[in-house]
Amino acid sequence: MGRGGGELFHCIEHTALSVSDLERSLAFYRDLIGMRVVMEVDFSDHVLGTVNGLTGCQAKVVHLKLGETVLELFQYREPVGRPLERRQCDLGFIHIGFRVSDLRQHYADLKAKGVHFFSEPIQVRPGTFIVYFQGPDGEVCEMRQVQQQEAT
Repeated sequence: MGRGGGELFHCIEHTALSVSDLERSLAFYRDLIGMRVVMEVDFSDHVLGTVNGLTGCQAKVVHLKLGETVLELFQYREPVGRPLERRQCDLGFIHIGFRVSDLRQHYADLKAKGVHFFSEPIQVRPGTFIVYFQGPDGEVCEMRQVQQQEAT
């Protein structure tokens, strides 16, 4: 609860991801996953550096939307980002989760298009199936299908 009993935060508005090749990431998230581009901005002035503390930085930013969720992709021209070696147990951001209605079909479609999966889809509890796969810069993504349990 915030001061006066109200909420300080309303929702998670977006998640941002720094990428090495914006076009490759768009081909993945827009063309394979099905997100839609809702905004494109080129930051070549002081605004971005003022906000993020990287003086003189320059980046192209694209917002992609799926449902009510926004994924913000940054490709920095200056300074150029460096790849990180990360494991799922390392601290910080670990994966992007997507809800799907037909996990097996999406798994087969993406696998046929060359997407790397860490395993076959597995059932983690009754009616819930997941599978992890890799995005273009090695970021980990999850597909989850939750089947409705029939009332008995």
